[in-house]
Amino acid sequence: MRKQQSGGANARPATAKGKQISYADAGVDISAADKSKHRIKMLARKTFNKQVLSEIGGFGGLFALDLAKYPNPVLVSSADGVGTKLKVAFDLGIHHTVGQDLVNHCVNDIAVQGASPLFFLDYLATGKLDNSVVETVVQGISDACRANGCALIGGETAQMPGFYADGEYDLAGTIIGAVSREKIITGDGIEVGDVLIGLLSNGLHTNGYSLARKLLFEVAKYGPEQYVNELKDKTGAALMRVHRSYLAIIKKLTAGEVVSGMAHITGGGITENLPRIIPKGMGAQVDLASWQVPPLFEHLQKLGNVEQDEMLRTFNMGIGLIAVVPAEKVKKAKAILNRANERFHIMGRIVRGERKVSYN
Repeated sequence: MRKQQSGGANARPATAKGKQISYADAGVDISAADKSKHRIKMLARKTFNKQVLSEIGGFGGLFALDLAKYPNPVLVSSADGVGTKLKVAFDLGIHHTVGQDLVNHCVNDIAVQGASPLFFLDYLATGKLDNSVVETVVQGISDACRANGCALIGGETAQMPGFYADGEYDLAGTIIGAVSREKIITGDGIEVGDVLIGLLSNGLHTNGYSLARKLLFEVAKYGPEQYVNELKDKTGAALMRVHRSYLAIIKKLTAGEVVSGMAHITGGGITENLPRIIPKGMGAQVDLASWQVPPLFEHLQKLGNVEQDEMLRTFNMGIGLIAVVPAEKVKKAKAILNRANERFHIMGRIVRGERKVSYN
């Protein structure tokens, strides 16, 4: 006969002894998060306009679309992160510019389709909450939203103890924009003979940092505060240059009706981003001698003996945006760019062939 175990249906549960465990003991400090909420709300409110119908802290952000401005509206969305550029930010203790990187990257992604940004939502996850760091990151996001005419209407700050190393966090965001249906720029109107005009980047922007960090910090063994003659700058400063927003110049080009397509050169470089807007049966011919590759990229290639094809599909190589312009409108496009003091290069043409980029 099986031995009867002590206890039973009516047995009392064992009473826990010792210290009472709280959420804070598990690593999540709700009180600390509450302290920064007021500051974050103030930063977000600075970006608000009359279309924002909600306050920060609700279950969802409310935004009223201006149908007078967009009579036949199409919403355009994009989501992205900052990637391992954050590792450089951690090393340097610089947290304001990564918020700008995040917003500007997302803005460019929808602007090349003709859209204007409406609102933005951010996501920051960390192991242990540091109010000053979080507020600095959100300050950067708020500043970039204001500069791009975009409202910061919500976000999430997640404490995830044990998931991130101390002093580290991840950062991502989502943007929603709008464009009237007849003004969408898809690249469908691109034709053989159209000219490629490249606009300069500020540096790596937010892509290729895993390779760049390996080459600079592991292969060359530079410190982030070390001045490097080949870069004409400190290593960290060269890597932390802010991702440009091209919104203002894109608006000028689209208002002038001179572009048939635009490509934001991000992860994958020119090699993978330009074909995204080229119609079937066409390709792009790019002249590598048409612009001077910045010293940062040249030094990275030298440090790792990196093949040219690998460089071109990893980094932007100094070109952050490519506008595809009909040959007969190039003169007008150049005039628009010159009036805006925008530096640019005529870097190639659209040709017949496979949907890919060929270099010469």
